[in-house]
Amino acid sequence: MTRKRLLLFDVDGTLVNTGGAGVESLKTAVRSRFGATDDLHDIEIAGKTDRAIIRDILCKYQIDPNEENIASFAQDYIHRLPLSLSHSRGRVLPGIRRLLERLRPQLNIVLALLTGNLQQGAKLKLQHYGLWDFFEFGAFADDHHDRNELGTFARERAQTRHGHDFDAADIDVIGDTNHDIACGKAFGARTIAVATGSWSRERLQRCAPDFLFDDLADTDEVIKKLGW
Repeated sequence: MTRKRLLLFDVDGTLVNTGGAGVESLKTAVRSRFGATDDLHDIEIAGKTDRAIIRDILCKYQIDPNEENIASFAQDYIHRLPLSLSHSRGRVLPGIRRLLERLRPQLNIVLALLTGNLQQGAKLKLQHYGLWDFFEFGAFADDHHDRNELGTFARERAQTRHGHDFDAADIDVIGDTNHDIACGKAFGARTIAVATGSWSRERLQRCAPDFLFDDLADTDEVIKKLGW
């Protein structure tokens, strides 16, 4: 049986830059619910799960971050996201579409998502940019508020779909922040950092990923280096 490799891609800053559509939807939800014009500068967003971000926002406004309140805010955020996407000037990041087109036909490669986005948020973003159908499944903020727990969900789903275990050595986590690197290391996966998001190459280097790229534009070189 062909030994398969599981590639787990982050969304924001790795696959796409939405032009701030997600943050804009959060800000609009805050304005609607709390009557506050808030730039959310004091809320860490990059690399964190939507559930963790919403929890921090609720705490800031002294709202109990229980399941009901998190779910209500999340629904409001998702409702506003399509309009924000349509108004934003986002883009697919360099080399991503070509890389996915090269990888998808390969029988030994499984393409999936590991992202802090809620599943519906990830779907809306990636459908907007024509990338959603490249991925078989994913692990999302719906599964757990702690990103470091998401690898387990992704791995179990891969095993269920493909009928065999994926050793940690056969899994790559690809992302653009320290949270992606930490998440991969948490379950022993190979970590691949790309400096296409808010984290600079220097900051990412200090997190000691296994591989670090400025971007994924050179498809042949990326595939050769990573053995894909």
